[in-house]
Amino acid sequence: MSILARLVRAEGGQLCTTVRRALAGRSRRAIPMTLGAVCLTSVLQFVQNRPWGFGFVQAVGSVRAEEPLPRALLRTPLSLFVPALDLPVWGALLQILFVFGIAEICLGWWRTLVIAYVATLAGTLYARVAVGLGPHHPLGLSAADAQVVDTGPSAAVIGLAVFLCWRYRALFTGGVVIAAMIGELVLKGNLAGKEHIAAIAAVLTLCGLSALRRHRRPGGPVSRGSGLPPIQSCTLRRGTAQRRSWR
Repeated sequence: MSILARLVRAEGGQLCTTVRRALAGRSRRAIPMTLGAVCLTSVLQFVQNRPWGFGFVQAVGSVRAEEPLPRALLRTPLSLFVPALDLPVWGALLQILFVFGIAEICLGWWRTLVIAYVATLAGTLYARVAVGLGPHHPLGLSAADAQVVDTGPSAAVIGLAVFLCWRYRALFTGGVVIAAMIGELVLKGNLAGKEHIAAIAAVLTLCGLSALRRHRRPGGPVSRGSGLPPIQSCTLRRGTAQRRSWR
């Protein structure tokens, strides 16, 4: 096996196996939340492109840094599923279907939503702080950025991708994702690029807290187990129990 093939297998082998088995066993029933999110995003896109619906979508899912914080916090969960006006909607739909779908299979629907919300909220809160710092600060933003409509799933998608890479030890892939977002920030330096970095920082904090919680569990870290994937480990335990019973 070539070095490239070994790298690909080490990076995505376990993740691909988990997704393939879930889809083979349950098909569309494996990602009900993701399919619901795709439908919700499609409906919001249709409504906001109608004269009678644009104001409604902006009122319930549009976030700006200049708005009062309580109002922004209420709108932030739905803002994940409101496609950005300056980007094609099919991009948002593909992001949700692919990344949210994998995350739902591997993490469960509620963990997926929590991580997605934390990543999006980190970007939203960062924008407010950065506008307050001003354009002359390295982390600051101009006053004009406070009026930018901040919607879309991009921060959530990036946060989920980073968390999945950490969870399944695809560290090279995770590094590529982070490097790409840093490159975006260097080239563009816009609000979206800086919010993506804030989302990554928030998710990496979640990764650290999750690792610390696992380390403090009774019995020690997960790595003290057999070292085999869960299915193989269960099979090994069953075989050991049967041999003991024959004795």
